[in-house]
Amino acid sequence: MQISNKGRDFIKGFESLRLVAYPDPATGGKPWTIGWGHTKGVKPGDRITQEQAEQFLSDDLSVFELTVNSAIKRPMTQNQFDAMVSLAFNMGGPEFVGSTLVKKFNAGDVLGAADQFPRWKFGKGKVMPGLVRRRAAERETFLS
Repeated sequence: MQISNKGRDFIKGFESLRLVAYPDPATGGKPWTIGWGHTKGVKPGDRITQEQAEQFLSDDLSVFELTVNSAIKRPMTQNQFDAMVSLAFNMGGPEFVGSTLVKKFNAGDVLGAADQFPRWKFGKGKVMPGLVRRRAAERETFLS
């Protein structure tokens, strides 16, 4: 599967566009981020164009589409897929693959999987209000 335009816009709604590198809100440093939540190879002072930001997002989403498609072993709806790509994009591939959410979904426990979204609300051990909002929206998308 591939993320829908609605799913891409959903992620953009939680990842504000920044054309100059900025520090992670939880750490005040690494990982540095640019564009729509792109972190790979980003250093303080980096600058990009809007077109580069869109390309980075497309490249990043293709990685997380593959992550979700590889980890999930049963059929899923487009909304479930979009929500899981958003989660994997935000939390990281290895964390997503090893998550209880994936185990529950693969075992057929869709509601149990949905109830895992809110657990991923921490940045450096602190509850991050932005993550609380994002996880609630991902869960809602997942169940719709």
